[in-house]
Amino acid sequence: MSELRANISAGHERLAKRLAELTEDEARGPSRLPGWTRGHVLTHLENLGRAFRRQAEYALAGKTIEVYDGGRAGRDGGIEAGAGRSAAELREGVLSSIQGLEEIWDQVPGDGWDRPVRYRDSTLLATVFCWWRELEIHFADADLGYGPDDWSPEFCAHALEFLAPRAPEGIRLVLKPTDDPREWAWGSGPEVEATGRLTELTAWMAGRRVDKSLPELAPWP
Repeated sequence: MSELRANISAGHERLAKRLAELTEDEARGPSRLPGWTRGHVLTHLENLGRAFRRQAEYALAGKTIEVYDGGRAGRDGGIEAGAGRSAAELREGVLSSIQGLEEIWDQVPGDGWDRPVRYRDSTLLATVFCWWRELEIHFADADLGYGPDDWSPEFCAHALEFLAPRAPEGIRLVLKPTDDPREWAWGSGPEVEATGRLTELTAWMAGRRVDKSLPELAPWP
């Protein structure tokens, strides 16, 4: 848990440093996600951080609650409502959300990470791993000078295990990084090999890189 928290804290520091320089033009500019500005991406991160803080608060009280008030519609509405804010408001919102997450996680006892939450009907620990994925992937989506090529080997390994269900049916998909001794393989059938740098393979599995020579991936798990 300490290593996971350290990785996330490093990501928080990187994001905070970049947001300190965020301009109004950048905030209004397009992200790498179709139809979303950087304001949309940053608002999504802010709102998810607040939602995961609430998951933790309820878990510590022995209760569970939906991730977002109003479900998916509430999530989407919140993103649209906040996306047009000023750069200063976006920065303050994200940093406040991050601080709230770190504060509540500091209150979780050593045996508290297995407490149930409504997020995927899983555990509090699962929300921490999800936040790590969302933080790294959406920081890259924001197109603010941090991209998939900057993802650490530790993050890539975790992301690939999470994204394993995206492997197409009917084949054995084998990922062979050119810069890492590890390999990942899923499924059965004719073998399809994907090669490239570890970050490139992770970006492809995460839908952040197109490679028309490879089969179409299944939906996000």
